[in-house]
This record gives sequence, structure tokens and C-alpha cells, in this order.
Amino acid sequence: MPKEELLEFEGLVTEILPDARYRIELDNGHRLVAYTAGRMKKNRIKTLAGDRVTVEVSPYDLEKGRLIFRHKDERAGTASRPPQRNQFRRR
Repeated sequence: MPKEELLEFEGLVTEILPDARYRIELDNGHRLVAYTAGRMKKNRIKTLAGDRVTVEVSPYDLEKGRLIFRHKDERAGTASRPPQRNQFRRR
């Protein structure tokens, strides 16, 4: 069992800051600054203002966190996508 348990919260990205950091407003109204987790960087998951995210926060410092998950946007599935063009391969 780890020495400290991390707290997980859901929130909304309100502002994109330099150096891969984000200002996030949690569902309970608390605001904090979070950085992108390594797995999100590795998999090139982009986060924009207005995205719903899950944040891990240490119980020792509630003003900083780590952005660990970006929730899929419900609107993205309903919007019609442009038709895919057929790709050709060179030999």
C-alpha cells in the first residue's frame, strides 16, 4: 500500500498555460493547476479548453495536480463526419 493515497477529481479545463500545464476548475468549484501525465504525452492525447478531465491530486498540496484522463466529448459522436477518401498505395 502506498504511503499516500492520491485523490481523483473530475473537472473542466478553463485555460491552457505554458509548459503543458492547465488551469482546471473541479466540479466542487475548487481551481488548481495541473500538468499532463506521461502516458498522455506518450500517446499524444491533446487537451483543449472546455474538455472534461480527471485529475489526480496529492493530499499534501491541493493546488497542484496531474491530468490523467481526458473524457470523450459527447458531441463528437453526433456530428457528421466528412466522407473518407480512398487512399492509394505507391509501389
